Amino acid sequence: MIVITGAAGFISSCLIQKLNSEGFYDLVLVDDFSRPEQNKNFQGKRYSQLVERDVFLEWIVQNHLHIQFIFHLGARTDTTEFNRTLLDELNLDYSKKVWNACVEFGLPLVYASSAATYGLGENGYDDDESALSHLKPLNPYGESKNDFDIWALQQERSPYFWAGLKFFNVYGPNEYHKKRMASVVFHTFNQIKETGGMKLFQSHNPKFKDGEQMRDFVYVKDVTEVLFFFMLHRKNSGIYNLGSGEARTFLDLANNTFRALGKEPQIAFIPTPEDIRDKYQYFTEANMTKLRSIGYHKPFHTLEEGVSDYVTNYLVSGSYL
Repeated sequence: MIVITGAAGFISSCLIQKLNSEGFYDLVLVDDFSRPEQNKNFQGKRYSQLVERDVFLEWIVQNHLHIQFIFHLGARTDTTEFNRTLLDELNLDYSKKVWNACVEFGLPLVYASSAATYGLGENGYDDDESALSHLKPLNPYGESKNDFDIWALQQERSPYFWAGLKFFNVYGPNEYHKKRMASVVFHTFNQIKETGGMKLFQSHNPKFKDGEQMRDFVYVKDVTEVLFFFMLHRKNSGIYNLGSGEARTFLDLANNTFRALGKEPQIAFIPTPEDIRDKYQYFTEANMTKLRSIGYHKPFHTLEEGVSDYVTNYLVSGSYL
């Protein structure tokens, strides 16, 4: 059995499709399944069991002999969440328990970290494990992810194979439920449908013009390819960046969405909401050398390729991956 936590979510549900396409069907999906709007993400996919998040750790004890691999991708991912108790419970303490179960029962583990750990990028975007304690995340979500990365590296006992993946700005099908946290491609598509235009955030940083804030946007299909690679690779444990390796502007993202729809861009700028203005990353770019050094050689989608595929094959038709 292959276990996937956060299975009703964005990246996890796309991973289910990737595993199905590779002939893996004995999948155990773990999540809080009380949200029917998200459960659409795994409908039509092949799996063997659904396990509720709150009984998953007990389930591992009873079923560990049958588990081949655990992808722990479930988390509270809202960067505007400031309830530290909730983030500690779901992102830190729960992950520690999953880690310890993997140690106890000899199970390989891949878990989701985040580029939010890098903060403003004062120390760059290198996945250097020795520098984790120097990172300055901008919000409690990023702090919870960095706290777990640091904790994992401090453990005397580790799963025989483990990897923590720092996801950068992932976009693609199955993210419709993320609302405010969904990608700019998703929001651009919907605003174009409703108004014919798109509103991007103004820059409140004199180093960047409006719309020229830059992020490392990575297509979810590339993310699932890397996750699948680690499931087969099972060596070189550690923490890795998972981005495209190339920063692009939000204008690039929006313009490519208009282009995929065959429309002329109509873009206006609005103030960045005050609750996130002082915690806003103006530039991110993953150093992908470490992942490449262990043998991952597949090319990543360019922004143009990824946006075109997402818009024309999923958003226009309302399809799921």
